[in-house]
Amino acid sequence: MWLQKQIILSTKPRGFHLITTEVIRLLPELAQCKVGLLHLWLQHTSASLTINENTDADVRLDFEQVFNRLIPERRPNQPLIYRHHDEGSDDLPAHIKSSLLGCQLTIPLQHGQLGMGMWQGIYLGEHRNRAGGRQLLATISGADD
Repeated sequence: MWLQKQIILSTKPRGFHLITTEVIRLLPELAQCKVGLLHLWLQHTSASLTINENTDADVRLDFEQVFNRLIPERRPNQPLIYRHHDEGSDDLPAHIKSSLLGCQLTIPLQHGQLGMGMWQGIYLGEHRNRAGGRQLLATISGADD
């Protein structure tokens, strides 16, 4: 079985968001795959995908805080930090965060479900202050028996 489908995630504010449930809802075809792989490709350069803690929302808040300290934006009345700033002070920091975390994930499929650990979830890192719905290209490969 091979299936490729573009899905559009709901618009999210800046920060890290648990999107596991949304991905599963938008990909009902997962239930047909007994064994295989789900590959997710985020079609943007200012957001990211990663897998991490799925229970405590403080983890996602801490992620945002740490990444903002590591890759700061220009503050008002400060000199430019980065050369690329045409789309705002959050643009290049968003590109850097995206490159550090990445734009793709490959997740095993088991018995029609994501084969992640009990405490794992899919995060969307939204690194822009104002972004629209993000597009994922999802590719499912596997067998139904």
